[in-house]
Parts: sequence; structure tokens; C-alpha cells
Amino acid sequence: MSNAARKNSSDCALDVVRAYVDHDADAVQEALADLHAGGRIEVYAVLSGLLRSTISIMELTGRRWRLDELVRHSDEIATTAPPHYEFAMAEATRAWARGDDSAMRALSGQDLLGAVHMTAVGVAALGLALWGRAGLLDVLREFDRSVTELIDDQLSGA
Repeated sequence: MSNAARKNSSDCALDVVRAYVDHDADAVQEALADLHAGGRIEVYAVLSGLLRSTISIMELTGRRWRLDELVRHSDEIATTAPPHYEFAMAEATRAWARGDDSAMRALSGQDLLGAVHMTAVGVAALGLALWGRAGLLDVLREFDRSVTELIDDQLSGA
């Protein structure tokens, strides 16, 4: 059994975002290796929650991104993605930054693995634009800690 098979959906989601932050194409592939359709759905759900949380943190703190910075991060990060997703992700990020969610919905509705990659790139690009690398990695650690506590509480019946 590979390490990827033993990881839960939250681990895979955070690993793929970290891999994108580090521009590590091998780690991106490894984070999502051996995921069956159900696992992809779970990872996509975790990433979607992380994206919503990132946006909520941004709104609560009043932090805003600069459009040029968000697009630059997205373009840089997308080069780490599998080649057949790179252009679609860069274009989807530009559309989302302009307030047009249709490009993101179109890709996610057609290709679940593409939606996973696109959402991970979105979290990484937005986090880097808002907080820089160190700040984003801190947010990811806190998200991981919070999810772990919630799972542990649920398992213990608390």
C-alpha cells in the first residue's frame, strides 16, 4: 500500500496545495496519485472548503489581493500542473479574479481531476497574493490542525 493510499482527503488536499506553493510537479502528482473517483470528490470538497475559508479570512481581515499579483502567482503555479491543465487554470483564475465564476464552473463540471488541480492552484495563488509563502503555509498548518481536531472530536464522540 502506498503512502498516498493511507492519507485521508484532507492530507491529500493540503499536500497538493503545498506542492503547488513549492512549484514541485512530482509532489503534485504524488499528492493525488491513486485517488479513485470518490477520493477525488472528497479532495475537491476539502479544497473547496479551504478556498472558501481563505476567502472568508480575507474578507474578515480586510486583506485584498492585487489583480496583477494574483494572476502572476497563478501563472507561475500553473506551470507545475499537468500540461493539459496549465492554460485552462491560468484562464480560469483570470476569469475568477474578474468576478466571472463561469470558467471555473465549466472546467469543474467537465473534469473532476481538473477541478481538483484548479482549486488547489486557486488556493495557492490567492494565499500567496494575500499572505506570501510563510503566511500561507501558516494558514495551511492551522487548517490542518483544525480539521484534525474536528475529526478527533468526532471519532471520540465529543
